[in-house]
Amino acid sequence: MKLTVPQITAATSPLVMVTAYDYPGAVHAQNAGVDLILVGDSLGNVVLGYDSTAPVTLGDVIHHGRAARRGAPDTFLVVDMPFGTYHTGVTDAMRNAVQIIQQTGADAVKMEGSSPEVLQATATLSRNGVPVMAHVGLLPQTATAQGGMKVQGRDEEGARQVLKAAQDVQDAGAFAVVLEVIPARLARIVTERLHIPTIGIGAGPHCKGQVLVTHDLLGIYEGEQKKIAKRYAEIGALSTQAIRDYAAEVRGGQFPARENSFVIKDDVLDKLY
Repeated sequence: MKLTVPQITAATSPLVMVTAYDYPGAVHAQNAGVDLILVGDSLGNVVLGYDSTAPVTLGDVIHHGRAARRGAPDTFLVVDMPFGTYHTGVTDAMRNAVQIIQQTGADAVKMEGSSPEVLQATATLSRNGVPVMAHVGLLPQTATAQGGMKVQGRDEEGARQVLKAAQDVQDAGAFAVVLEVIPARLARIVTERLHIPTIGIGAGPHCKGQVLVTHDLLGIYEGEQKKIAKRYAEIGALSTQAIRDYAAEVRGGQFPARENSFVIKDDVLDKLY
């Protein structure tokens, strides 16, 4: 059974969330029994080949969100609101969020940060029936302004900023908050102070849930293994080897073999000569 927002906020067992960007990825996630699926704007990095999430558009997340919903109709689906779709006023944020919900069938949207504009949008969407998952700590959409992709909240000022941001998004009406790349003990304090669940990525073991990018946990995404992730498989290496084996068989004449081919009756063939 698909979780509801009240069930998520009241959850006592750890919440498990993974990303999915297409139909098969969502099918696998649902079959694995995860609690939530995120159609993250991380698709810009791991699917579309961008070097950041900033180029991801509303059309991109809607396209991928539709596919993920078809693959996981019975799992709570969250879709990221891309950079620029909720920063220019409540009217734009509401319009874009409603478009995501209506066109993807998502159960909630996710927004990064705790600026006055984001808090106002969070409050407005929440009051009007659009559940909002918040996101504080490292904010990939605006990481350049934070000094790059690095740990947030390590000094007193930074830690207080993270604490305030988490409290502010809760007060604005968010039903859950992602804590990204902050010290584990800080995440514990945030988790203890909030009544909404925290979902960590690179935030240690004390959060009420965890999220990982599927491409990282499956070893699909090329590049150096990330400290915030753990690889549970090496699908990328297996995929490369399988394609290499296929290419070798084609070049060596082993594929397609008889069992991969179709037959035609001799009397039909004779009529073609």
